[in-house]
Amino acid sequence: MLTGKTAVVTGAGRGIGKAIALTLAERGADVVVNYSSSREAAEETVREIEKKGRRALAVQADISKEEDCIRLFEQAMEAFGSVDILVNNSGITRDNLAVRMSEAEFDAVIDTNLKGAFFCMKQAGKIMMKKRSGRIISISSISGVKGNAGQINYCAAKAGVIGMTKCLAKELASRGVTVNAVAPGYIDTDMTAVLPQKIKESVLAQIPLGRMGTPEDIARAVAFLASDDGSYITGQVIQVDGGMGIG
Repeated sequence: MLTGKTAVVTGAGRGIGKAIALTLAERGADVVVNYSSSREAAEETVREIEKKGRRALAVQADISKEEDCIRLFEQAMEAFGSVDILVNNSGITRDNLAVRMSEAEFDAVIDTNLKGAFFCMKQAGKIMMKKRSGRIISISSISGVKGNAGQINYCAAKAGVIGMTKCLAKELASRGVTVNAVAPGYIDTDMTAVLPQKIKESVLAQIPLGRMGTPEDIARAVAFLASDDGSYITGQVIQVDGGMGIG
């Protein structure tokens, strides 16, 4: 159970982030629901959390900007007095073949998916080191483990998240803070819903369990790592991918 804990979940207005926020709330945590532009979606997540009997706060912050991340954690501390769990979930895509990818497309993904995760790790780390406890969980991707054509920017960012996770796990272990990553495979979200049917069929053929994952599949893995059950796990990458990454 996570009763008495406060979680900051970035990109929590919809999809995987929303499922994570709701699952943590179901297990007792109060939740800071970060969003960049979808205020209405974030406020709906807050309402759903409050219906579960937990406290929640929607905070707008563009995590690619360090000053926004600082403000996000200041507001979390002001509202709840602590940050016990950070879930780095925010992410964007700007897919293109490497030889056609613009610098702007590359930088946008790196800025949000990699630098944004770093900025949040930095702020959460400062708080958790003083408390001598905490959980930092970042959402990477199977693309960051195996690579994926047309996503050199996304793969670089998600592989970088894994590297940062292992580094920070070593830096914070002596202070009782665990740092891990979850690497989803193909998950049934708005992002994947727009894929052509032929691509979906091709993807399913690569998944031994024969189905796409759900946001709740990812959320349950995050909740485990955030709980006392995951207290002796740090610096790890848990692939939640239906077996896609085997081998």
